[in-house]
Amino acid sequence: MAGFEGILAIDNDKAPARSYSANFPKSIVLNEDVAKLNSKLLERVAGDVDVVIGSPPCEPYTAANPRRMEDPLDRLYKDPVGRLVLHFIRLVGDLKPKVFVMENVIGLIEGPLKDALRKEFARVGYNKIYFNVLHAEDYCTPSHRRRVFVSNIPINPPKCRKRITVEEALRDLPPPNNYWPPNHEPPHMPKRLERRASKLRWGDALIHYRGSGGRLYPNMIKLHPKRIAPTVLGSSRFFHPFENRLLTVREQARLMGYPDNFIFLGSKDAQYNQVGESVPPPLSKAIAKVVLKHL
Repeated sequence: MAGFEGILAIDNDKAPARSYSANFPKSIVLNEDVAKLNSKLLERVAGDVDVVIGSPPCEPYTAANPRRMEDPLDRLYKDPVGRLVLHFIRLVGDLKPKVFVMENVIGLIEGPLKDALRKEFARVGYNKIYFNVLHAEDYCTPSHRRRVFVSNIPINPPKCRKRITVEEALRDLPPPNNYWPPNHEPPHMPKRLERRASKLRWGDALIHYRGSGGRLYPNMIKLHPKRIAPTVLGSSRFFHPFENRLLTVREQARLMGYPDNFIFLGSKDAQYNQVGESVPPPLSKAIAKVVLKHL
């Protein structure tokens, strides 16, 4: 969307790897654990690269995870999933791109983690690091999303002039189960759940789950048509504002700003997960335009 060409993509989850390959057929896609990949191999496959982007899993750092480690530094150095951030840094140090961008939740820079990340990036040759906190709704995304983008350049794209509401995002979609667009089949919903959904008011949640520190997080929210949607997560399921049903994967993708020709492969849960764990395309495009100016 911004003029870049993806050379190589890596994910150890088969479903998103398949989806990426289907949408970007010119890219080499490796369905591998990045922690086990040798950088020399990647250098031979990818050659010289201008930009490296990545989103290590956020579960070790998010407050929504009730099992995250109490000490922030343990999340980076002891949690095997949290350590994938260090493997991203390792690959950046070996590939030596002109620009790198690493996305994650705000918890990644909690407490002493900022200094730890500065130290780790300096160790591989990047002494100036920026912690860019951006809100997706400021960049034409119809849902709230606050994330940090760690990079070696300042990233502050020009913001959109208008916020996009749920109603505007979903307005021109045909009814579900149409031949177009793809991923537009409603998930099965028991009658009991349908009855409960019919009693919800806009903005109400059917359930709440407990995160780190005992904080409650809502899920199965009935969307307010005149507002921006709440943050879309891999576990998120939303009720349609006007119909007593859950949103389809395509509708959920619309809330993240995906074009309708982007397809999601894998099981239904895997498709929802891919939407909710991604960086919204409008925000990605805004960041990519900033990166382009630094090349």
